[in-house]
Amino acid sequence: MDMSRFHAAFFEESREGLDTMESGLLGMEAGRSDADTINAIFRAAHSIKGGAGTFGFKYISDFTHVMETLLDEARAGKRHLDSAAVSVLLPSVDVLRGMLQYAENGGALDQAAIDASKRELDTLLTGVAPTMPTAAAARPKSDGPECWRISFRPFESLFMSGNDPLRMLRELADLGARDIVCFDDTLPKFGAFDPVNAYLGWSFELPGTVKRAAIDDVFAWVEDQCDLSIEAVEPQVVEVEAAPAAAETTQADPHAAAAGGSGAAESSIRVAVTKIDQLINLVGEIVITQAMLQQRADGLDPVKYEGLLAAINQLERNSRDLQEAVMSVRMLPVDFAFSRFPRMVRDLATRLGKKVRLKTVGEQTELDKGVIEKIVDPLVHLIRNSIDHGLELPEDRRAAGKDETGTISLTAMHQGGHIVIEVTDDGRGLNRDKILAKAIERNLPLAENPTDAQVWELIFHPGFSTADKLTDVSGRGVGMDVVRKNIQALGGSVDIRSVTGKGSTMTIRLPLTLAILDGMTVAVGSEVFVLPLNVVVESLQPKDDEVRTIGGGDRVLRLRDDYIPMVNLSEQYGLGPGTSAMLDTPAIAVVVESEGKRIALEVDELIGQQQVVIKNLESNYRKVAGVSGATILGDGRVALIVDADGLAQHIRMKDAA
Repeated sequence: MDMSRFHAAFFEESREGLDTMESGLLGMEAGRSDADTINAIFRAAHSIKGGAGTFGFKYISDFTHVMETLLDEARAGKRHLDSAAVSVLLPSVDVLRGMLQYAENGGALDQAAIDASKRELDTLLTGVAPTMPTAAAARPKSDGPECWRISFRPFESLFMSGNDPLRMLRELADLGARDIVCFDDTLPKFGAFDPVNAYLGWSFELPGTVKRAAIDDVFAWVEDQCDLSIEAVEPQVVEVEAAPAAAETTQADPHAAAAGGSGAAESSIRVAVTKIDQLINLVGEIVITQAMLQQRADGLDPVKYEGLLAAINQLERNSRDLQEAVMSVRMLPVDFAFSRFPRMVRDLATRLGKKVRLKTVGEQTELDKGVIEKIVDPLVHLIRNSIDHGLELPEDRRAAGKDETGTISLTAMHQGGHIVIEVTDDGRGLNRDKILAKAIERNLPLAENPTDAQVWELIFHPGFSTADKLTDVSGRGVGMDVVRKNIQALGGSVDIRSVTGKGSTMTIRLPLTLAILDGMTVAVGSEVFVLPLNVVVESLQPKDDEVRTIGGGDRVLRLRDDYIPMVNLSEQYGLGPGTSAMLDTPAIAVVVESEGKRIALEVDELIGQQQVVIKNLESNYRKVAGVSGATILGDGRVALIVDADGLAQHIRMKDAA
């Protein structure tokens, strides 16, 4: 898998995180040491560390881990970050920025600055100044290099020819090779080298006492079937091998393709997302204007105005084509996000001693680029939590009668005009008693007899964690807090379903933002609403004996020997009595389906079917329950788009209560 295509997003997000850290630290130095500021700095450091670990930039994740530990203590109230502490952390941000610059563009690392910053951070963390090496303890200078630093990446032809790369490893071991690391950063020991991973290549060091001629002899028989870099590191001089240009993806440096794809990558131009958003908005306005023209032209004489009507029809076709083309600019398959997780799952499972298989469904489901970028971080946390907390160790799974290999399923789908992404594991499920005990320990508000849904809700509290010990995987209580914050920023929601001993499912539901929707327009009183056509099952005019009132005043519709909940949209949106109620005329029921459940929406009139441009209501007004967006009709009126999933979810929660 070519992970380099995801590097650009990581570097961009990391730079934004560094800006957040820097501004937060400066704010703290100015006296703004509130919890929100500290949490923002901590989340930025945590995200950078997690991303660096995913892409194999271990030197970045190791350095950031120390910063994160300090910030976590401050977040927990165990440490006060005064001006002196900020003076240590700010240069560390600069050092981290330099590391990211090196990982992205190559060059040289300022090792002296890195070492000095590490010493200051360790001193701040432990309160004890580290022992500095004296000049007398310095290594005496020799005639040869201090060591040889070698990177090796075999071509596929080397393996196709039947050659055995282990032969080189045996010869290198005889020469004293040390610190052999596979490029995927999962094989830190020489003896653990796996030939299955040989396509990735590896890096290592040889003592400076080894003659260059001996090294050349080892690789002489494959010199035309590999990328090889042999660097002499001089005594007491820190030299870092320069990373190659972005297009040189066959070079042996493990971070070779950090900033781009292969040399054969298609030509592209990077455009600011805000400009694309402006373009989409303008196209939406053109579509609305075209609808206005079409509405005005409907009453014209088709013979007298034949040319004008033909031009309007042509404008409609061109507008639709332009609309689809512009919308496609921001659309990417969700595989762009999903394909970065197999490597993460593999590495994490190996580290934790677990066996895990990852199943992905709906990879070709297309999402808005902005949604994909913002959903990756929550998905990282959910998958890490599923592996660490959810899935059991192989021996525990065998004892429970399960397959020793746990399964994590990552699913994406369009559902009821929404984007739904689910992370499911077949592990132990959430521990209700443990969560309640932790909530009581932290004095969190609890209902008298909380339902499972109310208990699961507790894990979204900032800093909440049931982990017995802190690790670099989990236990800091940051994961679910970040998930909810990022999802809510998109105007979405996250739900949890869990069964003890069988596993858990985390469901992320994202509302429509900028999209084109085929909808059914309906009248409710004097207002017009739009129902997404993909959720509409049928419409009918029910008879009096087909509508029943049950306990609590709720009504149900009898539909072919089945009873489904009925929702009066006029009452739901506070519009007062509908036209049908005032005129005592039969209402119309539109049956919609959400998550396999059907509900009947009571409206006054069916107007028609049309394509509408969706406007994000939350960013222009505020979030409204039961509404997923708004649109402008051909006559200039604003019509709300009904959130059928939200209405169905409200009914389910009411029934559960």
